[in-house]
Amino acid sequence: MREPEPPDPDWPRYSSRPFPFYRFVPGRNPHPRRDPLGHSYHLPELRPAPFPPEAWAQSEDFLYGIDLYNFAYWWESHELFEGLWHAAGHQREQGQFFQALIHLAAAHLKRFMDQEKAANRLFGSGLAKLNRFLPLFMGVDVARLTADIRSALTDPTAQPILVRLLVP
Repeated sequence: MREPEPPDPDWPRYSSRPFPFYRFVPGRNPHPRRDPLGHSYHLPELRPAPFPPEAWAQSEDFLYGIDLYNFAYWWESHELFEGLWHAAGHQREQGQFFQALIHLAAAHLKRFMDQEKAANRLFGSGLAKLNRFLPLFMGVDVARLTADIRSALTDPTAQPILVRLLVP
């Protein structure tokens, strides 16, 4: 079964948590939580802890979410960022940032599934949210990220976008 591949397998990791044993793609492999063959079946649902934006480098949940995203675990990163979005508060600045990362992960998954129209809509909504955070937020090089999203919108064959953290 074909699953997404990371654009750069040698990309640096930001956390030490192990990756799931497969990348979930809806309709193509077992649902991680609902299917007994799923990689997270019977595991407790992640409840990421809230943290202040300036403490991003100490949040293992945030760093792991970035790793999941960068290594093409887009569904899994979406789930983790969604937990962080709920923890931060949907309307708060940090919550809006997490929502932009959710849209970016979902866009890549849609593109992988050949749903280009949905992917472009999600890239566009993520870009609109990220524009509020230029040039840097929570260690993310937002200026570079938004430039990469603009390129992805014009070239559907482009490599998936990586999130670069400027680690202190």
